[in-house]
Amino acid sequence: MVEFCATSVGHLKDAPMFKRGWGGDTSNFAVAVARLGHSVGYMCRVGDDDFGRCLLEMWKKEGIDTTHVIVEKGGYTGIYFIALLEGGRHEFVYYRKDSAASHFSPDDIDPEYIKQAKVFHTSGITQAISRSCCEASFKAIEIAKKNGVLVSYDPNVRLKLWPINLASVIIESTIRMVDVVLPSMEDAKLILGCSDPEEAADRLLKLGPKIVVIKLGERGCFVASRKERFFVPGYKVNVIDTTGSGDAFDGAFIVKVLEGADLYDAALFANIVGALTATGYGAVEPIPKRDLADKIFKEYKKKVSKCS
Repeated sequence: MVEFCATSVGHLKDAPMFKRGWGGDTSNFAVAVARLGHSVGYMCRVGDDDFGRCLLEMWKKEGIDTTHVIVEKGGYTGIYFIALLEGGRHEFVYYRKDSAASHFSPDDIDPEYIKQAKVFHTSGITQAISRSCCEASFKAIEIAKKNGVLVSYDPNVRLKLWPINLASVIIESTIRMVDVVLPSMEDAKLILGCSDPEEAADRLLKLGPKIVVIKLGERGCFVASRKERFFVPGYKVNVIDTTGSGDAFDGAFIVKVLEGADLYDAALFANIVGALTATGYGAVEPIPKRDLADKIFKEYKKKVSKCS
């Protein structure tokens, strides 16, 4: 989707100006991976309108492979507005019903494209926007699993898109299929009904994934696998807008896993990238590049080690 982010705190009706950007959780993930120095491709549909064209231009500028992005003739590209609230919180208003993105279907998937990947990533929002998108996500996961491709998943629960009963069933079914699951604590509360990250991680691990990362916002995250579990401290910044921070966190965590880092370092690096993404307006523009992320990671890891 194309994003319009208010540039002042308050309700949308009172916002005098908006900053145009780009959004979509899996797109944000792809941008983060690209800016952190890895190759990434994207599969989706956009409309043959100016908004679709500007998304294609952005992905290409970021170095993202768009050979499997379908431009839908006569389709339109969804948009959303961000209202900034106190403390970096936000509210979203979407105009995406029947958008080109929601028309993505299992028939649009090229199995060979997925087979060559090291990681396939998808989200609960992808599954929520339409039945065909949900079916496509399951097909893609099945292809990835059959071919030894690591599968990561962010439930990213949005109750404006689907009811909690349906969301819980689909999300639980997906978690049983994936290798890495990356929910926020808010997601875990909605899906599992528990507010303790360790309990949530235990329950999620029992469903089958190898790694569970519970994102805790400014507090950092809790990481659990079958061999280890620990909290990882957050990195403090001056928060302007948290839009896309969780998506950038996901991308950074997967990048570090691909590079062979241990889970603690992967999570600490992801905390830093997620925090830096909250220091500007919108989902995409503030996502840091690798040199900055590495510099802060090295400095912060020394500081955290001294404090521990």
